[in-house]
Amino acid sequence: MNVLVTGGAGYIGSVCVEHLLNAGHQVAVYDNLSEGHRSAVDARATFILGEPEREGDVLEAVRRVRPDAIMHFAGSTLVGESMTNPKKYFHNNVVNGLRWLDAAVECGVKKFVFSSTCAVYGPPERLPMTEELPTRPINPYGESKLMLERALAWYQRVYGLECVIFRYFNAAGATEKFGEHHRIETHLIPNVLKVALGRAAHCEIYGTDYPTPDGTCIRDYVHVVDLAQAHMLGLQPGRSGIYNLGNGEGFSVREVISTCEKVTGRAIRVIEKPRRPGDPPRLVAAADKARRELGWQPRFPKLEDIIASAWAWHQKHPDGYPD
Repeated sequence: MNVLVTGGAGYIGSVCVEHLLNAGHQVAVYDNLSEGHRSAVDARATFILGEPEREGDVLEAVRRVRPDAIMHFAGSTLVGESMTNPKKYFHNNVVNGLRWLDAAVECGVKKFVFSSTCAVYGPPERLPMTEELPTRPINPYGESKLMLERALAWYQRVYGLECVIFRYFNAAGATEKFGEHHRIETHLIPNVLKVALGRAAHCEIYGTDYPTPDGTCIRDYVHVVDLAQAHMLGLQPGRSGIYNLGNGEGFSVREVISTCEKVTGRAIRVIEKPRRPGDPPRLVAAADKARRELGWQPRFPKLEDIIASAWAWHQKHPDGYPD
């Protein structure tokens, strides 16, 4: 299959590109490198340095590639930033997302696979979180992703664009070649590993008085390779729908830090800080629908294995990608 991957120079997109190519697909990557890295793009893929805000740029790229499917990873993803700069999130995640939908329809693309987020749910009514939960996002990041989800539903209904939506929980881990390097790093595991690498003096725990066994937040971590596998399964003809992607098991912040110490063999200094506004005590996925309908089965459900893969990559790339 010929697949166009937007945001393929980013963390999850780069790993998905690698696995698509390994599976024999033809891949083109479109990225403006505002968050991604040129050296994170697999050399076997065609790379298009684009600017989605430039009139006609997205349509030109789709016409050039003539893809059978578009995988849309490109977007802004920082919850905190979305609270201070919502304009950026609605413009990049919604307006530019609609450009990709319009181009897909105009060029006769049959399949659209969208990288969404569990942030569309907001604080959950119950755990584990199923796809049937009401969507009540509490930040512009989650709201902007939900807006594009809703547009996708109408594009499928009216134009016949087959859409698969994946709501991620906490992506983590790495492959041998590609890993996690954000210019502004907010994710727990890479920030903890920076301390083990000597690139940071300490990591931080935000809130130690939550109603959890050790007082810290609990999150569901899913290996980035398992996310890539789900996306390839989403390319199946006739497949559409919304799917959670998570392991169904949560780990606290303290558990993550202690596992990082075990994997690295190094002590990690921690500073405790007050809670951040809007952090739910627990977020744990129910991914039974993806298992049942797509045949998805996480290969790396153990937290220790997820962290070990990230540690191996960060040791080889202590400062991330060179560009």
